[in-house]
Amino acid sequence: MYALGREMDGIFAISEYQHVDGNIRCRGRLLVDRDTAQSVLARRLAPHGYYPVMRSDDELALMRVAAPPARASMPWVHILLLLATLATTVFVGATHRGADPFADPSSLVLGLPFALTLLSILGVHELGHYFTARRYRIKVTLPYFIPAPIGLGTFGAFIKMKSPVTDRRALFDVGIAGPLAGLCLALPAIVVGLSLSQLLPETRSGQVGIVLGEPLLFSLLQWVTLGPIPKGADVLLHPVAFAGWIGLFVTALNLLPIGQLDGGHVSYALVGRHHRKVAIATLSILVAMGIAFWPGWLFWAALALILGLKHPPPLDDSIPLDRRRRVGGYLSLLLLLCLITPSPFSIPAP
Repeated sequence: MYALGREMDGIFAISEYQHVDGNIRCRGRLLVDRDTAQSVLARRLAPHGYYPVMRSDDELALMRVAAPPARASMPWVHILLLLATLATTVFVGATHRGADPFADPSSLVLGLPFALTLLSILGVHELGHYFTARRYRIKVTLPYFIPAPIGLGTFGAFIKMKSPVTDRRALFDVGIAGPLAGLCLALPAIVVGLSLSQLLPETRSGQVGIVLGEPLLFSLLQWVTLGPIPKGADVLLHPVAFAGWIGLFVTALNLLPIGQLDGGHVSYALVGRHHRKVAIATLSILVAMGIAFWPGWLFWAALALILGLKHPPPLDDSIPLDRRRRVGGYLSLLLLLCLITPSPFSIPAP
């Protein structure tokens, strides 16, 4: 306790303390304002494995946050998964361009633009979470990529947090960092890909096999890049643009305010323990869209129920978000509306 007490010099004058279930409860007198005390003590106590929670001006709790030593995830696991996902996305990207990799293995090169763009977007998204969590001294793993032999060639990527989130501000920043980072790459990829895309006239537009929904943001980028599309014509997306479209779709899914998705982190940071009501409302909307527009939403609603609608509270649930973060949180909901589309995939009638 001597070392911890020394870290609190000039911030909190301790008169008595007691150990309770691995945590430390201190009584005394606050010497500075609460925001300064929280910020300074969080930085000073982190190397000792504690996080300060101000109960009042005369009571301070030191929460033990250091996890027991665990074997670090081996970098080769992440590397192997990345390489496997690169292989599956290259294969899928090549087949989408009409190649037959089994008959001509050299045709796999056609899948590189799609694969590299998509994995870059997913990777930057997860690294946004990773570096923000590290800034808050939250222990996290490197990204895990998930290969898939069908569909898009991947089920996405994720990181695992190995220590608790300290407060709502950290929860908000970690949650929103991934979508914003991913969009920083997805948006220019769409613009570049659209400039390389092919405009099919009305007489050839029926050749398109799957029609992609157009979120508001994608439609805006398409209008800026290509101008108005003639009536009856279609845009045959270049693989880079298609990967960027997938990046928008993945970002929309992550921004859903459910459970421990990125949007769930933001939702809890905004409304605290009322987040479950927001999750239930969102789940109801997904079911309605699944019935009315695209059955795939029913799958995502079922998956959300399986993973759970609850969100664990941060260590300190008493610190509200500042005005800047609250505005950012509501803007993230507006961003979700600009990225989501009721029917992402459809097959045109013959």
